Amino acid sequence: MSGKTKNAKTASKHRSNRAWIERHINDPYVQAATRHGYRSRAAYKLIEIDRRDRLVRPGAVVIDLGAAPGSWTQVVVERLGGVRDGALAGRLIALDLLPMDSIAGVEFIQGDFRDSEVVERLVQSLQGQRADLILSDMAPNLSGIGAADAARSAHLWELALEFALQHLKPDGRLLTKAFQGSGYSQYVEQLKRHFSRVLVRKPAASRQESAEIYLLACARKISRAGEHPAA
Repeated sequence: MSGKTKNAKTASKHRSNRAWIERHINDPYVQAATRHGYRSRAAYKLIEIDRRDRLVRPGAVVIDLGAAPGSWTQVVVERLGGVRDGALAGRLIALDLLPMDSIAGVEFIQGDFRDSEVVERLVQSLQGQRADLILSDMAPNLSGIGAADAARSAHLWELALEFALQHLKPDGRLLTKAFQGSGYSQYVEQLKRHFSRVLVRKPAASRQESAEIYLLACARKISRAGEHPAA
């Protein structure tokens, strides 16, 4: 590789980095998150969906998958009424592969949701309870290889659905992040087989150029025998 070509690529990368930093600094959601003390701008995605669909209510049992750095967790704590006398009015269990600074009233599990032992720890934490709401903002580390990244994303969506079918109350709801593209329409059909309503949400804080979308599945379908439809 010639020095000229290498220098051109380096300059282009620097310009790209500067553009990202400028957009980040000037982002109104980043600025609002800083003022309010949220850990990331992603808080406003959940805030908008919650205002529209009334997801979180005091006394609810909530599971937050892919929680780090914790902005969605912060929003749920607020919606549950905050910590009073050292406890939440409800339960909130957060899980992520990455570490997360503690939040009062929140039970945190660090581990990979793709690992059955980690899932078992989450099940044990529920202590026989079922969830009113399962949030999944999980996304894989992207490799840049489209087919591989789509497969990894779809695997996480399916794991969230599988867990929800086992541990969600009949009238509970699942809110999961997905990406429009390969595997998306098939996943929507999966949700429709198991839930009475599947709603699409694209909050304003989710950048328009992003393929990111949120799917809200409500009210699990029950067969006449009292069993849920097979996956």
